Amino acid sequence: MTPTPEDQAQTPTPDDEVHSGNRHDEPTPEGATHSSEADVPEGLSTYVLASMRLAAGADPVPGRVTADAVAAFALRLPGSVIAAPTDVAAASGARSGSEPQRHRFTTGTLTIDIELTLTGGRLEVAGHLTPAPSPDTWIEIRTPHISKIRVPSPDGQFAATGLPPGWLSLVYHHPENPPVATRWLRARA
Repeated sequence: MTPTPEDQAQTPTPDDEVHSGNRHDEPTPEGATHSSEADVPEGLSTYVLASMRLAAGADPVPGRVTADAVAAFALRLPGSVIAAPTDVAAASGARSGSEPQRHRFTTGTLTIDIELTLTGGRLEVAGHLTPAPSPDTWIEIRTPHISKIRVPSPDGQFAATGLPPGWLSLVYHHPENPPVATRWLRARA
């Protein structure tokens, strides 16, 4: 979908947040939606469901399994670049008994460093982009049920708090390039 000039004028704010159980028809910074009709070629989601029914044989697929499959299918990012995980050195001089989970992801031109910390049962994410991003970029911090949009600082730092523990992925959006996504990580206590 090619954004219109009105869509391009809309930029996310640092506190944009999207809540949902199924991520359908949610606003995005470009004004598009996460609707399966917008992201999936016509009939593909029907094909996935039909394949599940055939694979199940005589027994019907339970409704919860179908709902989970559709929700997982909605989390895809067609056309995105997947950043490769890279080893990151352990923090030195840390005095805390529980160290944050540190992860690094790279592409040919971008490095995404993130730290995941569980505090009071909620997840805190702190990150840094190298090289420093242009002003029209943003980071989407995704979980299966909530996404938070953050505009990185001029030196590439971003953070989000209050996320549920569990699975998450980060997506770096730049208006002139395809999105860059990390693999899904699991943050545990």
